[in-house]
Amino acid sequence: MMAAELAELFARDLQRLGQEIAAFPDDNSLWTTIGGASNSAGNLALHLDGNLRDFIGRVLGGVDYQRERDKEFSSKNLSQAELLAKIGALQPLIPGVIAGLRAEALAAEFPLVVLGKPLTTGMFLMHLSGHFNYHLGQIDILRRGITGQGALPLAGL
Repeated sequence: MMAAELAELFARDLQRLGQEIAAFPDDNSLWTTIGGASNSAGNLALHLDGNLRDFIGRVLGGVDYQRERDKEFSSKNLSQAELLAKIGALQPLIPGVIAGLRAEALAAEFPLVVLGKPLTTGMFLMHLSGHFNYHLGQIDILRRGITGQGALPLAGL
């Protein structure tokens, strides 16, 4: 049951990420920062893509992927359409891998020690959900500051 609920949350949040990226007025605005922000919405979207593809797609789903974390923060030339295509490819993959996890897999130790101590797979997925939403909020604030627009209608749930 927990796998289905986590899969639903990730599906909702990936939809929200797509909404946020689509709401930027042009490609250049995706790579703009404001205030004390060091990362652009485009770089945060690339970071979320790499994070999910690596920890969920590769580690839990067995999908071939080679993460280049530095490029998540240094790349600046992707178009809005390219970012949306990356997010669109995650939408079936990530919830699908999570939904396929059995209770035993969620209770088992996550195969990598990422946060300095071993965690169960279920706990690590909850951490990834929090991490995702932290950056999703940053993207929302960047979009609002750059465009002067307010909140978007929420996707899902």
